[in-house]
Amino acid sequence: MSRLVFFCGHAGTGKTSLARRLLPQLMRATGEPFCLLDKDTLYGHYSAAVMGVLTGDPNDRDSPLYLKHLRDPEYRSLIDTARDNLALGISALIVAPLSREVRDRRLFDRAWLGVSNDVSIRIVWVHVPEDVARSRIVARNNPNDAYKLAHWDEYRQRRFVPDSHASRDLLMFDNQSPDPRAYDDLLRAIHGGS
Repeated sequence: MSRLVFFCGHAGTGKTSLARRLLPQLMRATGEPFCLLDKDTLYGHYSAAVMGVLTGDPNDRDSPLYLKHLRDPEYRSLIDTARDNLALGISALIVAPLSREVRDRRLFDRAWLGVSNDVSIRIVWVHVPEDVARSRIVARNNPNDAYKLAHWDEYRQRRFVPDSHASRDLLMFDNQSPDPRAYDDLLRAIHGGS
């Protein structure tokens, strides 16, 4: 069985670190090959080149221009790349915010994803309180966060934690300071059952 696993959430929640921590354990637990598809790794240089030409700021990943013209094609291509791997029998772990797609429940829509019923889908929503996320963003000092930090009031309005309806099929993970057992529990939830 191929698996499609998403690690979603807002900036500064630790999605990438969590995914990288669990991926080797997930491969051992399932005995299956996985590819790691991180949006920033796959599209970071491309987006920098495009935004540099369009706005003069290659680090812009949050302006209205970026959100309107590059966000959705990046995410669509990310999912298409995962689907190509799944067709080859390689499970995929995607790391990206995908907040709109979570809110609209598109990640549960097999037709929208383009995957068959024999693909197991798990969606992990990684979250921390806003002040923790902001302090992590400041501490990592990534130039791609400059627009976000300079327009924090605008950015924070897009932040949310899925409510009980939106989170009913999500694997919610509080990544502020998880107990070591929380990682084991999440790993079991990802690979247990279909």
